[in-house]
Amino acid sequence: MIAPHSPANPVGLRTVRKAVVPAAGLGTRFLPATKATPKEMLPVVDKPAIQYVVEEAASAGLDDILLVTGRHKRAIEDHFDHAFELEQALAAKGDTVRLDAVCNAARLADIHHIRQGDPLGLGHAVLCARRHVGNQPFAVLLGDDLIDARETLLRRMLQVRERRAGSVVALMEVPREQIHLYGCAAVEPAGEEDVVRVTGLMEKPAPQAAPSRYAVIGRYVLDPAVFDVLERTPPGRGGEIQLTDALQELAAGGAVHGVVFRGPRYDTGDKVGYLRTVVRLTCARPDLGLEFTAWLKAFAAGLKEGEAESAEAEEGGGGRRAA
Repeated sequence: MIAPHSPANPVGLRTVRKAVVPAAGLGTRFLPATKATPKEMLPVVDKPAIQYVVEEAASAGLDDILLVTGRHKRAIEDHFDHAFELEQALAAKGDTVRLDAVCNAARLADIHHIRQGDPLGLGHAVLCARRHVGNQPFAVLLGDDLIDARETLLRRMLQVRERRAGSVVALMEVPREQIHLYGCAAVEPAGEEDVVRVTGLMEKPAPQAAPSRYAVIGRYVLDPAVFDVLERTPPGRGGEIQLTDALQELAAGGAVHGVVFRGPRYDTGDKVGYLRTVVRLTCARPDLGLEFTAWLKAFAAGLKEGEAESAEAEEGGGGRRAA
């Protein structure tokens, strides 16, 4: 059944200007690298993963960004601050390219920080933002999901929120055997090709129990009503307060829509996904892609012929001598 469109610009609807980026996880999948370095600060080519997320929010017009961090995450705060000594040294050398790259992180948006005292789940991390957000709609961006910079997913979600009110989640169709890795949405048509009405949500269901193949990926535009629901949401899967459970209650009232995303998405949540992301983004870089792609093709050919190990040893030795 095709649902009618909601009126454009409903009365009292506020423009979204704030974003929340949860970054308090322990990063256990990347130990021992994350023993002293936040997972969000692991480099993806030459920028930490979290910077890609902040850049995405800023490019969508969200100029007030709250980073929800935890203990031992001071490096994130430092990264989005000015580094006076480093900036002065680069300026003295006339290295304007690196100086601009260093300064860019500090001027992306008005960035704030708050600590999630206890790691009680994504829902709890979002709840920690209540005082900062107030009674305004806001976006939530998860650092494990990187969206290609050429895509406009977040802008599209903001448009849907402007027109339909309520909350909006990003959805991506995945193979049914992978749906247990995600929150899963039950949906019905909403009158637009890339927009659906979300009628229910399940957190990491078994494939046979999943209501669809639509997975919830790490982008949300949330109505402030979600805070009252989170306040009374009991711990769910894994003993954590799940954002999915709160959205399920809102969806039952018809207040949640989904934007179906079909563009490039990079998952840095585990080691293999992280490595794939680094390779794909390196290949896409105009300054690195040509040289790296040529090497990658030669390396892949060597793997087929069983010669990769010796070829890599030769290149590695040469690289060490050059260094």
